[in-house]
Amino acid sequence: MTMAVYWVIGISLVVLLAMRVPVSFAMIISSLLALLTAGNIPMIVVAQRLWGGLESFPLLAIPFFVLAGILLNKGGGAEAIFSFCMAGLGHIKGGLAYVNVVASIIFAGMTGAATADAAGLGAIEIEAMKRDGYSGEFSAAVTAASSVIGPIIPPSVPFVVYGVMAQVSIGQLFISGILPGLVMGIGMMVAIFLIMRKDPKPVKERASLRTIVVEFRKSFWALLCPVVILGGIFSGFFTPTEAGAIASLYALILGFVYKGIHWKNLPSIMVEAMLTTAQVTFIVAAAGLFGWVLTRFQFPTLVTNALMSLTSSKYVAMLLIGAALLVMGCFIDALSLVIMMTPVIVPIASAYEINLLQTGVVLVIGCMIGLNTPPVGICLYIVSDLAKVSVMRVTKALMPFYVVLVVSLIVFTLVPFFSTFLPSIINL
Repeated sequence: MTMAVYWVIGISLVVLLAMRVPVSFAMIISSLLALLTAGNIPMIVVAQRLWGGLESFPLLAIPFFVLAGILLNKGGGAEAIFSFCMAGLGHIKGGLAYVNVVASIIFAGMTGAATADAAGLGAIEIEAMKRDGYSGEFSAAVTAASSVIGPIIPPSVPFVVYGVMAQVSIGQLFISGILPGLVMGIGMMVAIFLIMRKDPKPVKERASLRTIVVEFRKSFWALLCPVVILGGIFSGFFTPTEAGAIASLYALILGFVYKGIHWKNLPSIMVEAMLTTAQVTFIVAAAGLFGWVLTRFQFPTLVTNALMSLTSSKYVAMLLIGAALLVMGCFIDALSLVIMMTPVIVPIASAYEINLLQTGVVLVIGCMIGLNTPPVGICLYIVSDLAKVSVMRVTKALMPFYVVLVVSLIVFTLVPFFSTFLPSIINL
């Protein structure tokens, strides 16, 4: 009977996803079919597990971080950050590309979502780069690649979801993402340097110290946002969940300071935030049911035993998991993939005695790379639309950055130091 359930789950999930059924509905339908196949479990469990998937206090951070991202994009904070980075780095050869990455690193400390970076800050970056003579596909490629940093450097919506499902400290997860996020940013800047080395494009005139100071003053309150959020979390002044509310309030104040938000805009902003939150939380609810079904029929144990019979090396096991994430990320939305794979990967990590913080970093990065891979890469389509360039042209321009991202994933898989060093010295 158990084997029949496995076949039902696997085949139904693949068929539904191939039919472009939303992942949340695909997980619910597959779970229902599995329970009906087993025949000995009351259907009231479905409602209980859907609700149980949402019954966690840390998940309250998600709507607040979603709202903060929308407020920052519409409030003018993103433009201020970009202008300051431009004043400091614009004179370097390929300066706007470097500015793109640095601005994304700063913006990552505010929103925790790659799509917010790609859609909000990306619109400013792509327009500026095209105006300065960069090709549309290169501008879009840099923007798409740098947006992946958003969910790695805290705060991070995927880390919140993973932490709740894996029962890992969200504060420690936030800390574990700082070093990998910075390393990824540096890797992207190295790729930009190699690409731009033979580019004849003239550089901009170096900004005067006065201009840099003026831009810093203009962007000061926006730059202070990640300091307030991360400083409050790491000092213990407020929890990662409470940080979401602080970020939203701060982003709202910034919107009024930069005059990008007016009272009449707030209803539409709240509606947008609620719709986005509803989409995310519905996926989380579906995953609560799906994960329970997998656990009830011991699917994680089956996968763990199969993997351990294949290799005794935890590094090989992690590399195989990373490869699976890259393939699955081509067809499944990143956050949905995080939610689907957490119940499967956590038991494997525990069996191989792999640190769950490192596991979370590898899982999230592996899934986030999928944001830039066709056919369902959301960030890829966002930047292609902003740059008015075909997806295939952007995908081709992304190749050097794919290399950086995949190499980063391999390094973080094989070297726990990047994920565990900061959490070992900062206790939350």
